[in-house]
Amino acid sequence: MMIKREQYMRRLRPFIGNDPIKVLTGIRGSGKSVMLDLIKEELISSGISDAQFITFNFEAMKNAHLCTAEALYREIIQQTAEINGKVYLFFDEIQEVVNWERCINSFRVELDCDIYITGSNAKLLSGELATYLAGRYIEFIIYPFSFGEFRELYTSVFPAANPAQAFREYLTAGGMPYLANLRYAREPCRQYLEALYDSVVLKDIVKRNNVRDVDLLERIIAYITANVGTPFSATSITKFFKSEGRTVASETVLNYIRYCLDAYLFYRVKRQDLQGKQILTTNEKYYIADHGIREAVFGGNMRDINLILENIVFMELLRREYTVTVGKSAEREIDFICEKQNQKLYIQVTYLLASEDTIHREFGVYDTIRDNFPKYVVSMDEIDMSRNGIKHRNIREFLLSEKWE
Repeated sequence: MMIKREQYMRRLRPFIGNDPIKVLTGIRGSGKSVMLDLIKEELISSGISDAQFITFNFEAMKNAHLCTAEALYREIIQQTAEINGKVYLFFDEIQEVVNWERCINSFRVELDCDIYITGSNAKLLSGELATYLAGRYIEFIIYPFSFGEFRELYTSVFPAANPAQAFREYLTAGGMPYLANLRYAREPCRQYLEALYDSVVLKDIVKRNNVRDVDLLERIIAYITANVGTPFSATSITKFFKSEGRTVASETVLNYIRYCLDAYLFYRVKRQDLQGKQILTTNEKYYIADHGIREAVFGGNMRDINLILENIVFMELLRREYTVTVGKSAEREIDFICEKQNQKLYIQVTYLLASEDTIHREFGVYDTIRDNFPKYVVSMDEIDMSRNGIKHRNIREFLLSEKWE
């Protein structure tokens, strides 16, 4: 089952057939390989023959002999010699090829070609070798499904499902594209997500960074996953371990967190002091790339629904290319300050506005903010409770809106 993922195709389209190398990164399983298929479809519909395509997935055993720059270079030069006209090169999970930047740059210089590569690491283009490609590539991060994308596939499996039912399922299933192939059956989905989590940990974190203490890494991941959307520091993790009788250096904790961020398992959000206009470096918040992984491996999404709703909104902000910080105003905290070009908006996420106290707390965070940018309170409530120029939105409608203004 494939959906068009127009949100990404819209950004990619101007570069298809043109010079910069297209680099697609994102957590393992987020649909990068499918994006390559969508790009091929687009090329074929514009009149390009698939005989011009060369595709390799470097995690496939049959391509293991090509996992050095020299071997791959020889193979591609040999294959392209038999193709007339422009060649389209698709390389999936390129990080498996040793010194891959070297041969990719050679192809760019020597061949009439259009190059697409995918990888599961944020540091794919940060090594010394990346200088070969400086200024010659454009990167797109591919995220798991938004609620809109999830709903499209979910209703193709269950045509009678209404948006509320689809959202209930999304809260626990999450947005990994492959789940649609399992028809969202609970147990197979859980097994798939557990296996996916294991391969992110083992291939993209342990193997890539030569992590020695895998038990410690898994405990740190469990701690962050349990505390998504809750401010904490490396020191609070070391204190937590100390209370469990384990001594761990803050530096080790920070390194292990960085490896998780590089594998796109988590995202870190800094806090911003709205009075002093400065970025605070302590007690940052972390969110997980896919809340379905959290449910499958650790459980408790419905118990922690407040945090999960916040996580879902945060990931939607990234998809829409906002720069996000957490706002601190006097003693109060605003969940998200979102900026893009010269646009700005504030978002407060809560489960339900069930009492006057909750309404006062959630709307009251904006009392000290004097600007005219849009301010939202987003919750599961069906009734519109907007007041004092602050917009209240049901979370489903908010996530499905094309524009927020």
